[in-house]
Amino acid sequence: QVQLAESGGGSVQAGGSLRLSCVASGYTYSTYCMAWFRQAPGKEREGVAEIDSDGITNYAESVNGRFTISKDSAKNTLYLQMNNLKSEDTAMYYCAADETVVAGCIGLGDAMDYWGKGTLVTISS
Repeated sequence: QVQLAESGGGSVQAGGSLRLSCVASGYTYSTYCMAWFRQAPGKEREGVAEIDSDGITNYAESVNGRFTISKDSAKNTLYLQMNNLKSEDTAMYYCAADETVVAGCIGLGDAMDYWGKGTLVTISS
């Protein structure tokens, strides 16, 4: 059974940084397309960043240049380094994995195969 567990959320001031982690069990990261999503209060969940099975990354325009997605296959861990955080980055952050799509999985949205329970990020101005 595939399980994803996020960690690393917290409260920081605007301009600060956080690194989120997502540890997977039950499968190997290297063969899956992985993504980070977020959902702010009162808003729909949106894709933030994606890394495909070849390590190619893709970012939402709102975070491009500030966030970096990466993975450590040996540790089966996905990361999201978030720098220069803004109040609009406040949200619950989720990692997701898809075993049928090797690239472009962020476009699947809620249809991705596996999801973690989320970690809360709060940015104060």
